[in-house]
This record gives sequence, C-alpha cells and structure tokens, in this order.
Amino acid sequence: MARAMLEYTKTVLKKVSFDTKLFCKELKKAVKRLLPAELEELRHWLQQFITDKPQLQESLIYLKA
Repeated sequence: MARAMLEYTKTVLKKVSFDTKLFCKELKKAVKRLLPAELEELRHWLQQFITDKPQLQESLIYLKA
C-alpha cells in the first residue's frame, strides 16, 4: 500500500508541475503522509525531475525540513 502512495504522489506532482504553488502544496502533503524511506526515494526522484524546471527548485526546501 505504501509503495502505491509514493507512485501516486509522483503522478500528482508530474500533473501539477505547471504551477509552482500547487506543486509545493502537493509536496507538503506528501511529506506528511510518506514514510522516511519513501521520502528519501521521493527526494532522489524530485532532484532528477526538476533539473529542467528551474521554477520548481524552491520546492526542495520542503524535503530538507
């Protein structure tokens, strides 16, 4: 079940990546509901995902907290 939540989170983040505020809001929700190991995997995925999206760089702050 937990793995499904991580995949769902990635799908949602991809779909809302056009809007920085919405992306950050969804990322905050993900931080609250994912397990620590899943958050680490999400962090790696996110770093790769936003390499060509400079407007989303600020979202990394939510994973560092």
